[in-house]
Amino acid sequence: MQTLARYRRRIARRPNMVVVQPDGFCNLNCTYCYLPDRDKRTPMPVAVAEAVARSVAEFADTASPESVEIIWHAGEPLAIGRRRFAELLAPFEPLRQAGLVEHSVQTNAVLLNPAWCEFLTEYGFRVGVSIDGPAALNRQRVDWAGRPAFDRIMKGIGCLREHDVRFSAIAVVSAESISDPEGLLDFMAGLGCHSVGLNMEETEGVNTDRLVPAVEQAREFWHRTIAWSRQHKELTIREVDRLGGYLRAARSGAQATGDGLLIDPIPTVSSAGDVVLLSPELAGIKDPAYEDFRAGNVLELSIGSMLDRAHDLRYVREFLTGLDECEATCEFFGFCRGAQAGNRYFENGRLDTTETNYCRVSRQALITALSDTVREEQTA
Repeated sequence: MQTLARYRRRIARRPNMVVVQPDGFCNLNCTYCYLPDRDKRTPMPVAVAEAVARSVAEFADTASPESVEIIWHAGEPLAIGRRRFAELLAPFEPLRQAGLVEHSVQTNAVLLNPAWCEFLTEYGFRVGVSIDGPAALNRQRVDWAGRPAFDRIMKGIGCLREHDVRFSAIAVVSAESISDPEGLLDFMAGLGCHSVGLNMEETEGVNTDRLVPAVEQAREFWHRTIAWSRQHKELTIREVDRLGGYLRAARSGAQATGDGLLIDPIPTVSSAGDVVLLSPELAGIKDPAYEDFRAGNVLELSIGSMLDRAHDLRYVREFLTGLDECEATCEFFGFCRGAQAGNRYFENGRLDTTETNYCRVSRQALITALSDTVREEQTA
């Protein structure tokens, strides 16, 4: 009972998002990718999509103002093809038509063409594009023959724009690109995306050998990013926007209590129906000590039932212990809410640990950079 109470104090009972992997395959072979089996075709059977839709119907709530976001993500979701994708979307259509779910897709844009743009519009997709900046900063994004994908990505983005498909962008900030935030952001603003997320490269999955950004590099990057954002209101920078929202809520007292403090369990469903919780990056990771992080399979058990039993999973219990320790010891906890589960595992080997390089460069350095900015303005 004590573990269940700890779980409910930390983790939301209703997911706001469900990640679905229609196929583990990716048509690109980015050098920093964490996915272990992205070279293998593993198309999702329609029966798995039907089971996911049934599970979502159980916790989708007409009384809630927020629909459940179904995020199609893996290697490259569009690689499965429009016909199979339509078959996988069909079980969700009654829920989407009722306003209970909304689809999102994260794509490398290489396969985008007019037919795909029409498809995404028909099903009301939110579209996110992965691109790391201009060609010089995008060199890690290559195909399986080692050829740069930049021109093909830009062609796909052009297609989105021609068909008036609104899109966001995500860029991986590497040790090679972290020194030029202005160049990166100027480029992103010119793409026509409405927002950009800046993901510091992480040590996770099979990406274990590359040099990742250091704290001082990240602090300078965020300092200059904040300065850029104040001069360019046309582009929303996800991380700066989240920090601003947190500070506004903190000033109003809105973050003292409430569901906004709870962590989304983010059920992530593999193409075979296996479900992991808390971190999509844990999907497909083999570790017998944690039973490969499986909470169950949707062909055998609903996602809601898995969430009801999640407090019994070893990695979830460890994560709760780590969160308790973070809250007790870390001055940044109010904003960070604890390092991501996957980062704890990949960096520290366990989940009942606290600080990771991810939280230092993505959360702590961001707050410190804002503090530096305010102090400079006060002394100017």
